[in-house]
Amino acid sequence: MSGIVSAVRATRLMAMLLLLQARGGMTAVELATELAVSVRTIQRDAEALSTAGVPLYAERGRGGGYRLVGGYRTRLTGLARDEAQALLAVGATGPAAELGLGQALMSARLKLAAALPAELRAEVSVAAGRFHLDAPGWFATRQPVPVLETLARGVFGDVAIQARYRARSGARNCLLEPLGLVLKGGAWYLVAREDTTVRGYRADRFEHAAVSARTFTRPAGFDLAAFWSGWREEFERGLPCLTVSVRARVACLRRLRHVVEPARVSEVCWETAPDDAGWVSLALPFEKLEYARAALLGFGADVEVLDPAELRGQMITAAAALSALYA
Repeated sequence: MSGIVSAVRATRLMAMLLLLQARGGMTAVELATELAVSVRTIQRDAEALSTAGVPLYAERGRGGGYRLVGGYRTRLTGLARDEAQALLAVGATGPAAELGLGQALMSARLKLAAALPAELRAEVSVAAGRFHLDAPGWFATRQPVPVLETLARGVFGDVAIQARYRARSGARNCLLEPLGLVLKGGAWYLVAREDTTVRGYRADRFEHAAVSARTFTRPAGFDLAAFWSGWREEFERGLPCLTVSVRARVACLRRLRHVVEPARVSEVCWETAPDDAGWVSLALPFEKLEYARAALLGFGADVEVLDPAELRGQMITAAAALSALYA
């Protein structure tokens, strides 16, 4: 038990040291909140760091706290084995190269490896060779994004981008303030502000992009991950939706889940009880009529379209054509 307690404290001491190193200074209350311990524990940990030779000093009074003597940096000798393996294994070399950061990532990984203790270096090198990120989905063709490095320069430099974007309504010129890049299912998206509106732009739809001479100030407290989560959900629910009434055999319900509109799959009453013949009546969401026809034809005689009448007529025509072809 004492060994576990010592390991936990060692991890907390390293976390405290790295927090102070990253933020310049923090109060005991801030450190206690960040590390989920009491203020008294922080005070004891600060004494332990000082005793160990870390140049840590306390500033008393309002606005005071703990700080490191100017310029002090710690080497990464406090990394645990699994932490070091994780940092080196998840380097997303493909996406980094697309952003023009391939050399920077390689350099950072070399520096991290050089900073590790000798006994960990070999182990994490093995770990790095046992993980690979392949972002696109199966059978998906990656669209080239020739403007991606330009978009990345705008994002990292807080510089506006002058671009021509191909929207559904047609191509248009725009001036964008790039706030972040998102890799979703193998496709890159730019999150940017245009005038006062922040939204997502599919990167492969930019016909042209150039860094302008105008810098901008990011919105205070902007959280890219939180924005993307909300915007993606709003975008998916805002897509056109067609409801198709069908009756389907119970055996094909699992496959049906994978062909309907993903954002609305949870709205389907999949637990509907079948009738005596083993058929279930369902209302299935699709974005377009042609998507529904292509998907449901693949189920053959296991799915019958009841409504809309236009789609039912198309299914009848397709079935007749198949019957004639194979007669």
